[in-house]
Amino acid sequence: MAPPTKGKVCLAYSGGLDTSCILVWLKEQGYDVICFMADVGQEEDFEAARQKALKIGAKKCVIENIKQDFVVNLCWPAIQANAHYENVYLLGTSLARPVIARAQIKVAKEEGCFAVSHGCTGKGNDQIRFEHAFYALQPDIKVIAPWRNPEFYNRFPGRDALLDYAAESAIPVESTKAKPWSMDENLAHETGILENPDTTPPADMWKLTIDPLKAPDKPEHFTVEFTQGIPTQLEYIANGENKAVTEPVELFTTANAIARRNGVGRIDIMENRYIGIKSRGCYETPGLSMLRAAHIDLEGLVLDREVRALRDQFVTISYGRILYYGLYFSPEREFLHASIIKSQENVNGRVRCMVYKGGFWIEGRSAKGSSLYDMSESSMDELGGFQPSDASVSSQATSPQATSPQEAILTLESLQGFIAVNAIRLKKYGKMKQEAGETM
Repeated sequence: MAPPTKGKVCLAYSGGLDTSCILVWLKEQGYDVICFMADVGQEEDFEAARQKALKIGAKKCVIENIKQDFVVNLCWPAIQANAHYENVYLLGTSLARPVIARAQIKVAKEEGCFAVSHGCTGKGNDQIRFEHAFYALQPDIKVIAPWRNPEFYNRFPGRDALLDYAAESAIPVESTKAKPWSMDENLAHETGILENPDTTPPADMWKLTIDPLKAPDKPEHFTVEFTQGIPTQLEYIANGENKAVTEPVELFTTANAIARRNGVGRIDIMENRYIGIKSRGCYETPGLSMLRAAHIDLEGLVLDREVRALRDQFVTISYGRILYYGLYFSPEREFLHASIIKSQENVNGRVRCMVYKGGFWIEGRSAKGSSLYDMSESSMDELGGFQPSDASVSSQATSPQATSPQEAILTLESLQGFIAVNAIRLKKYGKMKQEAGETM
């Protein structure tokens, strides 16, 4: 008769070195392990990983396809917000964690697990992201974090010890002592972690994108259409034929394919982890990089100046930080999300793009529906309703060069110009509302 177990644990399983060793270690501790795998678009042989999990001791391995949830509910809002962390990181890993955690908690409930577990290092961000989500989604859940358990990390002080344990326990793994870097992949990106900041990333570390120097010698052109800031159509040419995709996952996958074959989306950065440690990350974010850049360009045509400034200063930075810190399931994220939706009501239009040997360029853009741009008004060859004298008196009205109270007093003429200049964008906004049949 088999000895009683301590209960069921749902393990976030990748099939890699860490989680495979943790699976066997949890069994040693007396737990029944239900493995959970999330399909967020990574290039993975899921059936092989399932069979591996069962072979090394899992009671069951559940695979959930959450690509649609990932793209629609995480990637699209990130593009609407132009989200980033520390200016350059586009949050590929951070974006996937909320949907993975939500799916894992669902499986844990269905399988009667009293606890969830993960393979996140005790020095990284992901332990925080996952556990913040776990506790928000199921406040009474128990979390087993081996890399914070002294018994575990003293036994396995590094990846070499894990590799030795895998060999002793007949656990098949792809990692080697010659290539010890850890990887994370989803539909949006691929990550490689190198510890020495002055080491050039080896060529075989980049998995998603072709080396820009080896990319095609001919530029590739495509067009992205946005509706309220969300990519809704991508037009491109394949084998000499015009193609268009609209389904969210297919659109994202197509954008990835275009960027990957042209070497677009690589960055190598130093970042500040949430826990205070600096780390180096080599990220590939092909499709997301292009779609975000196209979105930023369209906003220049259709988004009001002050709305854009407020969004950039407060929403974009805060939203990126919230995602990075693992606070997706929080009241502040919901508050910011509502602000994002409001800011994107008129971000409708098309952006023509080009990629070539790692570079991305905008070739043109057009608004769909209302636009705040007036070609005749912006032209240097005609007045187009703009009175240059207004700009002159407006600058006088706001000049910091006044040397006396008398000079600082607004004249009626300067006040008129001041109002006229500041009313330009308000008139455009009012006209746009009228054309849309909306009241203010």
